[in-house]
Parts: sequence; C-alpha cells; structure tokens
Amino acid sequence: MINGESYKPIIAEAAKMAVGEENIYERVFIFELLKDKNDPNAVAGAVGFSVREPKFYVFKAKAVILATGGATLLFRPRSTGEAAGRTWYAIFDTGSGYYMGLKAGAMLTQFEHRFIPFRFKDGYGPVG
Repeated sequence: MINGESYKPIIAEAAKMAVGEENIYERVFIFELLKDKNDPNAVAGAVGFSVREPKFYVFKAKAVILATGGATLLFRPRSTGEAAGRTWYAIFDTGSGYYMGLKAGAMLTQFEHRFIPFRFKDGYGPVG
C-alpha cells in the first residue's frame, strides 16, 4: 500500500528518469513568466535565480505549468497568536503564482480555493 507521503519520491524518480537529471533544476526561484512574441496569449518560458549560488536562469519552453499552490498564507486565524506558525498553515503558498499568472495576462478564475482548518475543542488541525 502506498501512503500519501510516499507519492512524491515515487513521482520524482519517474520524472528524473523521463526527462534526465541534466534537465532538472532545483532551488531556483522563478519570479517572471516570459510571453511568446508570436502569440500574446502564450507563455514561452520563465526567468529565475538560484537560491544557493549567484546564478541567473532563463528557461525557454513549449509549455509552462504554473504549480505554485494557492494563497493559504493570506488567511489567518481569527484569534491573535493562536495557531500561527503551525506546519499545516502552508507558509509557502503566498499567492505568487496568482501574481505571475495575472501579470502574464491569464484570466484568474475559481478563487474559491481557501484553506479551512478543521476545528475541534481546544485546538485546530488540518483537514483530511
């Protein structure tokens, strides 16, 4: 039986074998999408920099998948100081994907995505 925490390493290994390790870039912070000069409605790549080394990257692509996550950091607990900093409040989901998509001209829809923690007596917890 495969548990949820086991999926990522399995998928990562399959991706490495499919595209080749020389085509995998880790610890690169993407901050800008590049528009296609021939098609104003298409994205042709991305620009980023390494978070560990003084390197700048420009990626050219036939297709771009923007998979940065939602914007759960925008929604805080109602009571001050309570539950802030718990690991299930995804601190890395800052809405940066929404920003990059909007700046590149994407139509942003389905903003119903919102993190709603499961609440129980004397505490909070993740759903699922």
